[in-house]
Amino acid sequence: MAEAANATTPRPVALALAQESAPAAKIALSEGSDQRVVAGALAARKVGIAEIILVGGKAKVSAALAAENGSEGDGIEIHDPATSPLIDDFTAAYHDLRRHKGLDEAAARKAVQSPLVYAAMLVRQGHAAGTVGGAVATTPDVVRSALQVIGKAPGAAMVSSFFLMYPPENAAGDARAMLYSDCGLVIDPSPQELAAIAASSAASCRALMRQEPKIAMLSFSTMGSARHASVTKVTDALKHLKDSHPELQADGELQFDAAFVPSVAASKAPGSDVAGQANVMIFPNLDAGNIGYKITQRLGGYAAIGPILQGLAKPANDLSRGCVAQDVTEMIAVTVLQARA
Repeated sequence: MAEAANATTPRPVALALAQESAPAAKIALSEGSDQRVVAGALAARKVGIAEIILVGGKAKVSAALAAENGSEGDGIEIHDPATSPLIDDFTAAYHDLRRHKGLDEAAARKAVQSPLVYAAMLVRQGHAAGTVGGAVATTPDVVRSALQVIGKAPGAAMVSSFFLMYPPENAAGDARAMLYSDCGLVIDPSPQELAAIAASSAASCRALMRQEPKIAMLSFSTMGSARHASVTKVTDALKHLKDSHPELQADGELQFDAAFVPSVAASKAPGSDVAGQANVMIFPNLDAGNIGYKITQRLGGYAAIGPILQGLAKPANDLSRGCVAQDVTEMIAVTVLQARA
């Protein structure tokens, strides 16, 4: 995620959410003793975008709160899995969920006392609207816990990820907010998977950017300018998308410049209702997506918020281990918006 110079000033999603009047959702943070997490949580609470559950050892979480001039109460709860009165309920639910994998009750009790699983169980059992982790835990651990406990959304073909890309202040020309997917999870999606990623990304665009999606299926080719199996994968994905979601505005295959720049679109893809206007960029594989968002971030000066997970039954999101407090605040805001969608 992009580094922040001022941990107290909300960035785009958090700022927009702070200006809304809807009741604050409750978000569980699985790394509640991490100083960055605590600072970001307190900032989110200060601007009223969420109520917070900090998961972790009571003494360590309390100390981290005190170091930020915070304390339990007024929308901040501490849940210590070692002493939580919810453990019996969580153990039974997790045992039912995982017994088909050979998990016994003792192993279930041990599992739900781990912070990642406990936070996910808070969401599954209705005690929180969403969860955020990853400041300390690895992405595979965060995603695994979310999949095992929360599971995929009904009708979702897969879980994928995306980044929200926001242009720098006073950016000129064609700069605009965009959604990039998948840049953090699915390595080499099939045409069917690419279509599923695009459909999920369209829903995420509406929920988080509050815009109607215009989806560009990206390639090194535009409208047949090159022939290759990787181009065919993108055009096949577009066919699957249009068959399954004919209501969506989507086009491809498109090179990035044709998707982004109106003057280029006019010459390379005349007549397209997406080219030159796309706000959802679907990359053909993780190589392209990961490289693309980092170039946009580092050379273009865009803020990159993510990776954000999509396709889960309830929200669970991953932080970068290099995150700062403002990243935590922003991801809390993202998770609240996902919970409202």
